[in-house]
Amino acid sequence: MDTPGRRRNPYELTEETPVYVISVAAQLSGLHPQTLRQYDRLGLVSPDRTAGRGRRYSARDIELLRTVQQLSQDEGINLAGIKRIIELENQVAALQARVVELETALDGAAAAMQQREAAVHASYRRDLVPYQEVQQTSALVVWRPKRQQASD
Repeated sequence: MDTPGRRRNPYELTEETPVYVISVAAQLSGLHPQTLRQYDRLGLVSPDRTAGRGRRYSARDIELLRTVQQLSQDEGINLAGIKRIIELENQVAALQARVVELETALDGAAAAMQQREAAVHASYRRDLVPYQEVQQTSALVVWRPKRQQASD
């Protein structure tokens, strides 16, 4: 991931850099090139395209192809199920990124609030004495009126 303010080298290779042609991607993933084309048509793995519409796969695409193959062959999941699994995993990753973003914003807001609170406390006048309420006692006083005599 790029950090803000840092200029990235345009020739730097990352996991997302599309560099592999379909024959190399097929060899790296252990699949037939026609299988890769089918997966692209179904939307399971969507490689980038060159200006001439040739497919270019990234290292992340190769890993995804291996995952699709493993789910299909080892787990017996059909391609529609695999597509749904991939969609849900992408959704989970997006939500996790959003949680991190919100936690960062929350931490920033809490720090700003503490700074404002400290500024308010620093602005208090020192010649004022805080008022402290006198504590009430728990004594109970019972009053009974005197009975009047009937002979009066």
